Amino acid sequence: MEALSFRPLAEHDFAMLHEWVRRPHVAEWWSEPSTLEEIKDDYLPTLDGRSSTKAFIATLDGEPIGFIQVYVVQGSGGGWWEDETDAGARGIDQFLADAGRLNQGLGTAMIKVFVERLFQDPGVSKVQTDPSPVNARAIRCYRKVGFKDVGEVMTPDGPALLMRYERANPN
Repeated sequence: MEALSFRPLAEHDFAMLHEWVRRPHVAEWWSEPSTLEEIKDDYLPTLDGRSSTKAFIATLDGEPIGFIQVYVVQGSGGGWWEDETDAGARGIDQFLADAGRLNQGLGTAMIKVFVERLFQDPGVSKVQTDPSPVNARAIRCYRKVGFKDVGEVMTPDGPALLMRYERANPN
């Protein structure tokens, strides 16, 4: 069994991340940041604590395979989720770096493991994501993990399908 893990994004990852976001299967859905300077501007604050966003490199048996980030939804700013009142809501965004690894269940496994780890924090009440309503592969992947469709919303990046995974109620 291959081991999925997540290590915090580091400054030495910026060039790799820049190369990844320029790959056609990523760039189709992940438009910003797209230049190396934009990546530095966006992700340096995640490294030094100036941002509530936490970014990670997903690895499979130590090999970098993707990117995933988590943020506190409430107060995220920039026109995002202004009506959210739940301090325990988290948002995630991610992608697999290698197009050859798509449609093999790896993205589903990556998200499932990451969400399970988020729920280890008792303060996390739900996890949400917002793929493009026409990104059928991402929507299928999230549904396999257990995310439920909330509905289409308009975001600063355009239309999105808001999807949520709620913490299971203890019985």
